[in-house]
Amino acid sequence: MVTKITSLAIEEGAVTSATIASGAVTVEKIYVEGISAAGVTTATNLADGTANQIPYQQATGDTAFVAAPTTASTYLQWNGSAFTWASSVGPQGPTGPSGANGTIGVNGSTGPQGPQGVTGPQGPQGPQGNTGLQGPQGVTGPQGVTGPQGPQGPSSIAAVSDQSNSSTGYLGIPVGTTAQRPATPANGMVRFNTTTGEPEWYSATNSTWYKFSQALSYTIEYLVVAGGGGGGGSDCGGGGGAGGLLASSAAVSPGSLYTITVGGGGSVNNANYGGNGSDSAIVGIATSTGGGGGGKGNVNTSTTGAGQNGGSGGGGGWGARPGGGGTPGQGNNGGAGNGNQSASQTGGGGGGAGGAGVSNSDPGNGGAGTNSYSTWATATSTGASGYYAGGGGAGTDTSTSSGGAGGGGGGGRGSPATSAVAGTTNTGGGGGGGRGFSGPGGASGGSGIVIIRYSGAPRGSGGTIVQSGGYTYHTFLASSTFTA
Repeated sequence: MVTKITSLAIEEGAVTSATIASGAVTVEKIYVEGISAAGVTTATNLADGTANQIPYQQATGDTAFVAAPTTASTYLQWNGSAFTWASSVGPQGPTGPSGANGTIGVNGSTGPQGPQGVTGPQGPQGPQGNTGLQGPQGVTGPQGVTGPQGPQGPSSIAAVSDQSNSSTGYLGIPVGTTAQRPATPANGMVRFNTTTGEPEWYSATNSTWYKFSQALSYTIEYLVVAGGGGGGGSDCGGGGGAGGLLASSAAVSPGSLYTITVGGGGSVNNANYGGNGSDSAIVGIATSTGGGGGGKGNVNTSTTGAGQNGGSGGGGGWGARPGGGGTPGQGNNGGAGNGNQSASQTGGGGGGAGGAGVSNSDPGNGGAGTNSYSTWATATSTGASGYYAGGGGAGTDTSTSSGGAGGGGGGGRGSPATSAVAGTTNTGGGGGGGRGFSGPGGASGGSGIVIIRYSGAPRGSGGTIVQSGGYTYHTFLASSTFTA
C-alpha cells in the first residue's frame, strides 16, 4: 500500500535520520522549514539504487537509474527515448553569445631574448637629428714636416701699413721714367724716377714732384724792373724808354742760391742816340729787358734818329724819327719825333710800363709808369710816389717835356736853356732827351730794382729785409744773391 503524503512537516530537531522503503510513500512535496544546515547531516540512499548509478526522473513519481559506463572518456546522451553512453562527439551546437571580456591580467615577465633575425633591407634615411654637444678636444698630434713654400701671392700696401717691419731686405716701390709719372698725382705719392736716378715724392700743395734729396719748396712773388734807357742826343732828342717790368710768382727750394742782377741805366751820347738800359734778373726765374735809348734829333739826318727797342721803346728824335718798340708784357712803345722844322721842334717821349710815349707833339712827354705795386713801394720805401718804370721826356726847342710818372726824367729845353733830367735811381725810369740845337745831349736812365716777397716770417736771406702786411720783403738795389 502506498501512502501518498501530500504534506510533511518536520520540526527542527525532530528527525535526524529517515528511511523510506521503495513504494511505501509517494511524496509530492516535502517542505522543510526552519531546518539549519547543522540540522541535516547525512542523506544516505535512494531506494533501489546501487553504487555507480546516476538517478533520473523517468516518469511522474518514477525514478530510474543509469549505471556508470565502463569505458573512460564517454558522455551521457539522450537518444530521444532513453539515456545512453556514447564515445563519439556529437555535432557542435551553435556558438553561444560571447561572454563579457574578463579583466586584463597582469603582464607576465619578459621572456629570454630570442635569436637575432635576419637583417631586413635598409629603410629610407630619417631626418637629421639635433647636433650633439661638442666632445672634448683631442690631444694635439705631433707637427708634420713643413712643406715647400708656395709662390708668393699678390700683396697690398694695407697689409704692411701701421706696423713695424723687422725685415733686413727691401720694400719695393713703383719704378718709371719722368714721362711715366701718374697723370693725376695725389699728395704723398712715392716712386723711383729712372730718368733722374733718384726716388721722388709728390706735393699737392705746390703741384710738384720732389727728389728725396730736395727740400720742400715754397712760393715767392717777385718784381723785376730793368734799367731805363738813356735820352737821345742834342737837337731835340727822344726820351729814353723805361726798363722792362716783370711781376709774377715762382716756387723756390729752401737753401737754394739765386743770383740777383739789377740793371743799370742807359748811358748818354751827345752826338748820337742814348744807350739802352741793362737787364735785371732773378737768374733762372725771370729776366726783364733794359729800356730803349732815345734817338738823336736832326731833321736832316736819318741814320741815328730812331728810338731804340727795349723793355719800353725809346722816343724818336726831332725830324719825324720813329720811336722804338717795347717788349710785350714788359712795357710800351716810344713816341715818334715831330717833323715840323719851323715850329714846335720836339722829339718823341720814351715809352713807360703804363703807357706809350707821346708822339709827334709838343711837348713830347714820356709814357707813364705803373702804380700796381704801390704796396710793395710803400713797404720797401722804393719807387717814385708808388710808381715804377716811367718813360723819359723828349728834348724840345721852347717847351718843357715831362718824364712819365715812375722815375722818368724830364727832357731838356733849348730856350730858355735847361738840361735833361736823368731817370730816378732804382725805378727803371727813362732819361730825358737832349735840348734843342746846340745844347747838351740827353740824360742817363735810372737803374732797375728787384724785390722778392713771400707770406709769413723770414725764411730766406739776401737784400734788405722788411716785414709788412703779413709778408717778408727782400729788396735788392744792386746785384747780389738770394738764398731761399
